[in-house]
Amino acid sequence: MWQDRRTLPICEELIAKDKEGIEDRSGFLIIPNAAATKIHWLLNNDQQVKEGVAKGRLIYGTIDTWLIWKLSRGAAHVTDYSNCSVTLLLNARELKYDEWILEELDIPREILPELRSSSEIYAYTGPEIFFGAKVPIAGIAGDQQAATFGQACFKPGMAKNTYGTGSFMLMNLGDQYVPPVGGVFSPVLWAMGDQVTYGFEGLADVSGAVIQWLRDGLGIIDSSAEAEELARQVPDSQGVYFIPAFVGLGAPHYDSYARGTIFGITRGTTKHHIARAALESMAFQVRDAFEIMKRESGLQLEVLRVDGGGTKNDLLMQFQADILGIPVDRPVITETTVLGAAYLAGLAVGYWQSLEEIAANWQVDRRFEPQISEDQRETLYHGWKKAISRAAGWLKD
Repeated sequence: MWQDRRTLPICEELIAKDKEGIEDRSGFLIIPNAAATKIHWLLNNDQQVKEGVAKGRLIYGTIDTWLIWKLSRGAAHVTDYSNCSVTLLLNARELKYDEWILEELDIPREILPELRSSSEIYAYTGPEIFFGAKVPIAGIAGDQQAATFGQACFKPGMAKNTYGTGSFMLMNLGDQYVPPVGGVFSPVLWAMGDQVTYGFEGLADVSGAVIQWLRDGLGIIDSSAEAEELARQVPDSQGVYFIPAFVGLGAPHYDSYARGTIFGITRGTTKHHIARAALESMAFQVRDAFEIMKRESGLQLEVLRVDGGGTKNDLLMQFQADILGIPVDRPVITETTVLGAAYLAGLAVGYWQSLEEIAANWQVDRRFEPQISEDQRETLYHGWKKAISRAAGWLKD
């Protein structure tokens, strides 16, 4: 899966060879999440994969590619620029596969899918496998790019965060490509016709997963929904900070050697404080990424649109507004990834006519306004950064 760390040595070799050049061209960071290094690992460690490619029986694709291949009965082997932009395979400036990466990682060009826009008709479903219907397959977007589209973040400076197993922070940068900087990367958000929209993205590998750990690892809750109830029984975390670096730290640190730590424990610390600190860690990680995005883009973050399972937690949403110092808007529809994919498909077949029409569909369910002072906000954030510095590099010699 994307959190797998077996390709870390490959990434470190690439970083030593040409970190700046690779990241500048691809828009992505050289981290184990990248599909390119996973392809290389499989070709060198799985004999069946190696033989399948050599005999022309095996091709590559992300999940969108596989779904379209299956639904169209092999009529289309495609992906879109947004999905490819987070694989390390794309030259984001030229919108084509990066030949240097392919050669360096020994990835055969013929196994890769054709690159297409995010909103067009790619193929039709095979009636014999799709309920007897020939239906256009018309929209592709990467998971988080689709969520950004579903949130109608169509203007530069608009941003969203998805709270899932991890957290995924994206900001629209418009049609200008800005290379990765400061620990955030630069995906293609979507491409429509000859218009390409770029963005900044930061990811936290562990967000909602920290609540699962409270349940499955620590055993202090029976369900994820109980985390908020437990945390509400205390007014604050009593100085406790939870760094959920179970598989390392994500944006903007990208430290695969960090590990989960809890700081500030005293004799008075209870499971309530730990639960609250765990929830707060999700919001602190979001601020970490957006601090870099604001600085490097020159754009002000005026409001954050949120989606995903974590948005059901009102305590988390309020703390997110408090620690960012801006309103947080939770929409009526929080499953925005599937909504964004539907919008892209609908535009391709003429069901919707414009981005303005789609933006008019977006509705807020609740707005969370900041409720703490600037001094309180910065004191809390200073403690978080101090804790991060202590957790960093834990596994290094």
